[in-house]
Amino acid sequence: MARGVPAADGSPLLIVRLKWAAVLAAPLFLCAMTGAALSAECKQSDAVYADRDGAYELRFSPLGSEAAAASNQFKINVLKTSIVLDGYVMPSEEPDRAIGIVMFNCPDGDVTGADLDACTIWQGPVYSVGAAGEVDNLQAEAAGAADRIVLPGLGPAIRESSIWGEGKATVAPWDVLTFKECAK
Repeated sequence: MARGVPAADGSPLLIVRLKWAAVLAAPLFLCAMTGAALSAECKQSDAVYADRDGAYELRFSPLGSEAAAASNQFKINVLKTSIVLDGYVMPSEEPDRAIGIVMFNCPDGDVTGADLDACTIWQGPVYSVGAAGEVDNLQAEAAGAADRIVLPGLGPAIRESSIWGEGKATVAPWDVLTFKECAK
């Protein structure tokens, strides 16, 4: 058979091509399956996520208190800088939502609402996306880790914040962060 001429259906060359396509596609399929399996085996409190551009890492950590008002806590590292943002997720009612807040350089101790407003980078709903694409509120820290986390409007909020500019953050993150690893 001449090179570049497509094989007829059922020919040995077509079968060989299909087998090679299956062999080459298998690692991609297994990687996707492994990522979903890893997130399912990880608690939300130990999950680590990354943005699509590799510029941010969101790392959950245990709250350390069952009496805490928050359901989750995390840090967002702006990679290639020394900037670390603090984040918390709190349940709300009517409607039932997981509400997140991301802050930078907030003062310690007694603070006013104005103090918190000044150091808040982003605030809004926090959604989880499962392996099958189902969207839900982010569950509490003891639940299984979500495959993806959605922080609507995070990128534009960072672009408009004090952490944006030369020597600081220069890439606005996509609002979807994907499970990267389990910290434990």
